Amino acid sequence: MAQFTIKDIARTLGIAPSTVSRALHDHPDISDETKRRVVELAKEQNYQPNQIAKSLQNNRTNTIGVVVPEIEHHFFSSAISGVEEVAYKAGYTIMVCQSQEQMVREIMNIRALAAHRVAGIVVSLSRNTTEYSHLEDAMRQGIPLVQFDRVAEQLATSKVVVDDFNGAYAGVHHLIEQGYTRIAHIAGRSHVTIGRDRLEGYRQALQDHGFPVDENLVVPGGFQEQDGEEAMKHLLNLERLPDAVFAVNDPVAIGAYRLLRERGMRIPRDMALLGFCNNPESALVEPPLSTIAQPSWQMGKTAARLLFQQFDQKNFVPQTHVLRTQLIVREST
Repeated sequence: MAQFTIKDIARTLGIAPSTVSRALHDHPDISDETKRRVVELAKEQNYQPNQIAKSLQNNRTNTIGVVVPEIEHHFFSSAISGVEEVAYKAGYTIMVCQSQEQMVREIMNIRALAAHRVAGIVVSLSRNTTEYSHLEDAMRQGIPLVQFDRVAEQLATSKVVVDDFNGAYAGVHHLIEQGYTRIAHIAGRSHVTIGRDRLEGYRQALQDHGFPVDENLVVPGGFQEQDGEEAMKHLLNLERLPDAVFAVNDPVAIGAYRLLRERGMRIPRDMALLGFCNNPESALVEPPLSTIAQPSWQMGKTAARLLFQQFDQKNFVPQTHVLRTQLIVREST
């Protein structure tokens, strides 16, 4: 028995094959009633898309590439799940690569995905990425690209970020309201957007509340637990200790947390701690870590949707979506 095709669905329903294709991909221009009729008939006839023919026609596979700094970080694994959900519903699979926070690996990942003729790429930059020609090369090859969380602002791509500045500002405002007066910041890399914007939110909150910004209390680093440990060692060597610390993300905060406990310091009595991300482990430590939640799964879904929108647009105009954060107050502050 011959396989039921898009043309068969179109002929049966009296509509154009292009309408059927868009309905099956949940295109916003197609009415809900038409989508319902198409989907019902497709299920009834056990329609299966011819992905091989599709990839040959478009010179692309039905695979979406995803590049993240590290998969073990809950934020990125959650974002990947968001991308995968949207891709699966559209009939695509995903290929996940991790840069391990190294630009050279990120370059290799992007080139490998391009060589595999992926339909598009969703990427969050490594902390060491300071040059973007590998991304520009992929775009010149006609591969749609969307950035999320850590982005290169100068690249003409769609981007999905959270309001890092106001999230950090709200966190430091909370610490000040709790009575802390000497607030340190374990910062990320300044060339990475999230590191820069969270640092600026920290600075602005202090200034708006009449506190000077003491540069001795700002310790630049990275985004992993060991960065938090090293930064906390520096802070504990200061002649005058901070009474609270705002970390650039939860892994950094957990690293700082571990060192404080090893040194016998009580949280928050001796020093308060605030993270950023709301990783699951932040609620499991004792006392639980206050943090600023960001919607990682929604970021992944939004990035994937922007990518699929780009597939259908001849005159593509990049979009930037800024999602809101939420302060989660727990016992560490």
